[in-house]
Amino acid sequence: MLTISLPDGSQRQFNQPVTLRDVALDIGEGLAKAAIAGEVDGKPRDLSYQLPGDGNVQLRILTKRDPEALEIMRHSAAHVMAQAVMRLHEGVQLAFGPVTDTGFYYDMQLPKALSEDDFAAIEAEMKKIIKENLAFERIEQLKADSVQLCEEMGQEFKVEHLQTGLGEEESVSFYRQGEFVDLCRGVHIPSTGHIGKAFKLLSIAGAYWKGDASRQQLQRLYATAFFDRQELKEHLHRLEEAKKRDHRVLGKQLDLFTIDSKAGSGLILWLPKGATIRQCLEDYLRDELRRRGYQAVYTPHIGRVELYETSGHFPYYRDSQFPPLCEHEAGQLVDAFVDRLRKNDLEKSDEEKLLQAARVLGYEGEYPAQGSHEEKAAALDAWAHEHERYLLKPMNCPHHIMIYKSKPRSYRDLPIRLAEFGSVYRYEQSGELNGMTRVRGFTQDDAHIFCTDDQVADEVRGCLEMTKGVLASLGMTNYRVRLGFRDPDSSKYVGDAELWDRAEAAIERVAKEMNLPGCEPEPGEAAFYGPKIDFVVTDCIGREWQLGTVQLDYNLPSEGRFGLEYIGPDNKPHRPVMIHRAPLGSMERFIGVLIEHFSGAFPLWLSPEQCRVLTVSEKSEEYGREVEQKLLAAGLRAAGDYRGAKLGAKIREAQLELIPYMLVVGEKDRDNGTVTVRDRQDGDLGAMPLDEAIAKLLDESARKLVRERPVEAS
Repeated sequence: MLTISLPDGSQRQFNQPVTLRDVALDIGEGLAKAAIAGEVDGKPRDLSYQLPGDGNVQLRILTKRDPEALEIMRHSAAHVMAQAVMRLHEGVQLAFGPVTDTGFYYDMQLPKALSEDDFAAIEAEMKKIIKENLAFERIEQLKADSVQLCEEMGQEFKVEHLQTGLGEEESVSFYRQGEFVDLCRGVHIPSTGHIGKAFKLLSIAGAYWKGDASRQQLQRLYATAFFDRQELKEHLHRLEEAKKRDHRVLGKQLDLFTIDSKAGSGLILWLPKGATIRQCLEDYLRDELRRRGYQAVYTPHIGRVELYETSGHFPYYRDSQFPPLCEHEAGQLVDAFVDRLRKNDLEKSDEEKLLQAARVLGYEGEYPAQGSHEEKAAALDAWAHEHERYLLKPMNCPHHIMIYKSKPRSYRDLPIRLAEFGSVYRYEQSGELNGMTRVRGFTQDDAHIFCTDDQVADEVRGCLEMTKGVLASLGMTNYRVRLGFRDPDSSKYVGDAELWDRAEAAIERVAKEMNLPGCEPEPGEAAFYGPKIDFVVTDCIGREWQLGTVQLDYNLPSEGRFGLEYIGPDNKPHRPVMIHRAPLGSMERFIGVLIEHFSGAFPLWLSPEQCRVLTVSEKSEEYGREVEQKLLAAGLRAAGDYRGAKLGAKIREAQLELIPYMLVVGEKDRDNGTVTVRDRQDGDLGAMPLDEAIAKLLDESARKLVRERPVEAS
């Protein structure tokens, strides 16, 4: 007898084999018709999934009302899109077609380069496939048979993936809809008809097979789908709004930053106006840090590899770090050799070539030719440790730890709060770089607190209060808090399970005491050394950005890492706790988000140029320059437009440059000591005494008033 427990607490029993579809039909015809998929003991399953003959299972039938159903439908829509492309074009080689946060894509190789001109035909073919209401059929078979099937279909990428990426699997699954068959784990909707009409192809981009720039180049076709047409319409409107707010476009238009391949991809060159915005933010944060008892420090842009080995950042982040800088000529080659051995990514012939090359460059260490890959890597590593090796700094925390260790510490010294606008470097893949929001060099508003166990709650609370205050000063009050906990089944986390439990309990308790929105634990989102609290901010067009973070760390101070100590009131050594904290995260990424959030129209306190003096005619130029000097003397960022152009043209230009305030001066203003104030958002405010206008602007700037520009209705 099989007993099925349903979400409403009821149970159903069956004494014969049943599928999820059978159970849905047993509950009611309406549910069976609306069902998309199911969850069995928390795992998503197709409706065709056959339940065990006996025992107890928890079952949830998913319909389009459930959030999880949208991802399943989009996964199926990716298959339909690939099927449509294959119907329209010969010689299509399929790669992968995953779901994204807002839609899906499919990577494929075609003899023809697709463009947006092809979208209408592909969408029309997708509509036909959806109208055909083809059933999604799951096929499971042995891997050897699967390789043969993919070879017969001429799908070379699938053959390779079966032989390498799925090399350890004994059996795999395919899904068929009509003539289309694809290697896939699933889960899928019952038939293509469940996709409906609310889908749209969005863009085409380049990609590489398995993300490797040395492999075959593919075409990536992006699309999205919803169950409801209105939701699709709203999503497309948000995309259009996002295009208008693209920080890469606005950054160029407003002279905020530039990126030049000669200087380096993913490396931001701050132009004076962009640097002004960054400086305003940094000055604001420095004032906050001083008030909260932080001490400023500076650390180098590089550090010894051994420092990051101790912290665990090397080799944990190895694939996203720049190669080590080595004093010995053979150093980088040996480092790459070690990496490939440990990844089991070397044929015997390649291994011999690498060893020979290392010898040519002066490697004189031992090499156990008959040993295991790990024994060989250990021998190479031992030689590497005899020579100086440096990394471009991937994290600031190991350097701050060494500052803490620079002298003995007493419990009376704690908490010690060290802060730095520290630049760090990560080697992001070129295809993942994106303006300011995904870069290779960035500056963190970083700080690390060393405290006692008893001080943890207050220090975490202080970090959260500071982050809330910083976001509020920018009008970013729509956010949720994510508690990043470790996944107990993952091996990526370091340290003792008991310490993890203590740290997770501590941050959850503080976050909930502060009534922060969200506060739901998300396993797998922790840093490798400790749990964290992330502020996930929703911008004014509904997109989410992970910005500020607070992380609690019992591991880096531990004996197995840096062995940090302080002398307690009992005159014995004790272990401090470490808190990592960055209210903004990366200055580059944060300002990129700000550009898009404000659509380039920054609040007065952040604007590179806060006000511009506009003269009615050349007769008022002398007075205009006098006004400009008084504005500058008051501490406002001001400039003047004294050209002979018409006033209307000057106003339009200032509006396009998103200047918050324009002060128009004519002969009458000169005679009366006034200015006519024009607000970027509210228009003409009329004439007022110059001193009054200056006081108004200074007050708005000091209060950090944010008047967001409303998003146009869809």
